[in-house]
Amino acid sequence: MRVLLVEDDEDVLDIFKMMLEGFEVIEATNGEKAVEVYKKAEPDVVIMDILLPEKSGIEATKEILSYDPKAKIIAITAFPRKNKELMLEAGAVDVIEKPFRKKELIERIYKYAGKCD
Repeated sequence: MRVLLVEDDEDVLDIFKMMLEGFEVIEATNGEKAVEVYKKAEPDVVIMDILLPEKSGIEATKEILSYDPKAKIIAITAFPRKNKELMLEAGAVDVIEKPFRKKELIERIYKYAGKCD
């Protein structure tokens, strides 16, 4: 299963990649790159940070969904009160609050990719 991981903090990105061992992980470190990579890679699921440079996760989510209305975007945020509703309105299928456990992330990926583990 191919997962696009969008995170601007390199340390957090490395942790997520370890959590997603066994998946084909494609990464982007800003919202602009996320849209570009999505169009080329067409991943099964996108894990999208919200606070990103160049283009926010909210803007990137809207742009990806305008390109592919069936895209499955799971937002991640450390600020759920402020951002959860905005991401859901933008079209994200779910929002996961940081910090979270590996099991929670994997379960959500399988849930929205429509595949069983």
